[in-house]
Amino acid sequence: MAFFLETLFGGLMAGMLYSLVALGFVLIFKASGVFNFAQGAMVLFAALAMARFSEWIPQWLGFESLLLANVLAFIVAAACMFVVAWVIERLVLRHLVNQEGVTLLMATLGITYFLDGLGQTIFGSEIYQINVGMPKEPVFLLQNTFEGGILISQEDIIAALVAACLVAVLALFFQKTSTGRALRAVADDHQAAQSIGIPLNRIWVIVWCVAGITALVAGIIWGSKLGVQFSLTTVALRALPVIILGGLTSVPGAIIGGLIIGVGEKFSEVYLGPLVGGGIEIWFAYMLALVFLLFRPQGLFGEKIIDRV
Repeated sequence: MAFFLETLFGGLMAGMLYSLVALGFVLIFKASGVFNFAQGAMVLFAALAMARFSEWIPQWLGFESLLLANVLAFIVAAACMFVVAWVIERLVLRHLVNQEGVTLLMATLGITYFLDGLGQTIFGSEIYQINVGMPKEPVFLLQNTFEGGILISQEDIIAALVAACLVAVLALFFQKTSTGRALRAVADDHQAAQSIGIPLNRIWVIVWCVAGITALVAGIIWGSKLGVQFSLTTVALRALPVIILGGLTSVPGAIIGGLIIGVGEKFSEVYLGPLVGGGIEIWFAYMLALVFLLFRPQGLFGEKIIDRV
């Protein structure tokens, strides 16, 4: 039983991190109706900014406090993502208002390569570390209940709590605020939203800024766990099954989908892996997503999006 719970907790924590990355895709799609291929590049760019500024700022200002360095680096990195969002709207999206979804899709591909090159030019191409003080040592829980206890990573616990808080804030933002309702209106119909006075350009800037902050938090967490390197862009691929399962238009779907994928990966690897030689965790999520594409393409909580694309 202890091993079962240990696997379950590990899957839930991994699933929260998947949900965090998937939220970036959902946010952009809800506002512009386009699948944002640049989300992985945004995670990498934000992580690079955080890693490098947390190293540069203490050198520039002459102090050694890790906490102060991280706080200032986060502020500067967030400002960088705001600037990126503004530039994307000003130079790209503004000229593509009311265009076909495939046109916006190709635009995000161009943004991906631009951010990859810009990040390497500004911040370098080495492997960098993000040290935000999260404990790396695992702990044993419920030792009095189960023999040997349940082994849980403290870093994963903190990362999952941060991801859960951000997810909750974004869900409330979309459901309870006038800006969130405007974002949903823009996603449903650009022209209708404009006809009732919703400023499309401002809405796009807001949603790209929010997606940028989401990418920054995801980049900090993943960068702290894996190191900041250019293969970090592939972490977005881990979110694809999540949004297919949960629905590309649903914030709650991104959460539930991430949890299902995380738990499914762990259980399949632990209980089915030995029967087939292992490696199930690598492809399980994609096979599950393929099944949903065949029988329920809109996902568990999503709307049908055929007409949009």
